[in-house]
Amino acid sequence: MRQGIVQSPILTVEIDRLYAESDFGKQVSQLLEQTGTEIAAENRRIEAELTAEEKTLTEKRKTTESASFRKLADAFDKKVQELRDAQDSKARTLGNLSEERRREFISKAEPVLAELMRDAGASVILDQRTVFLSSNVIDITDTAIARMNEVLPEPEPLPDLTGTPPAQVPDPQGTPAQP
Repeated sequence: MRQGIVQSPILTVEIDRLYAESDFGKQVSQLLEQTGTEIAAENRRIEAELTAEEKTLTEKRKTTESASFRKLADAFDKKVQELRDAQDSKARTLGNLSEERRREFISKAEPVLAELMRDAGASVILDQRTVFLSSNVIDITDTAIARMNEVLPEPEPLPDLTGTPPAQVPDPQGTPAQP
C-alpha cells in the first residue's frame, strides 16, 4: 500500500482524461495535429496546382485537336482522382494512427492501473463513464496520470504522410510531364 492512495474495494478512472491529460496523450495529440495541418497545407497546394493546370488545359482546348484534347482531359481527370484518393488515404491513415496510439497507451496503462488497484486494496476499477453515482474520493485518474507520466516514454514520431509525388499527366505531344 502506497501513501496517498485511497483504500477502497472499488475505484474509478476517467479513461479519456487519463489519455488526454497524460504527457503521452498530449504529445500524440500534438503530433497528430501537426501532421493534420501539414496534410491540409498539402491539400491546398495540390488544389492550387490543379486549378492552374485545369486553366492551362482549358486554354489548350482552343488550339488542340479534339481527340488529342480528350486524351489530355482524361489524363488530367485520372490525375485528379489519384491525388484525391492519395489524400483521402492519408486522412484515413492519420485516423488509424490516432486509434493505434490510444490502444498502445491503454495497453501500457493496464499494469499501472493494476498496481494502483493493488495499492488501494481494490478488486475492481470502473470507467467513470459507466458509474451512475460515486464519491470523487475513489477516482484515481489524477494519480494514474502522474504514474503514467513517470513510466511512459515519449511516443514514437508519426510516419511522414506528406510529399507524395504528383501523378504524371501527358503534355499536348503525348509525352509524360516530369514532376
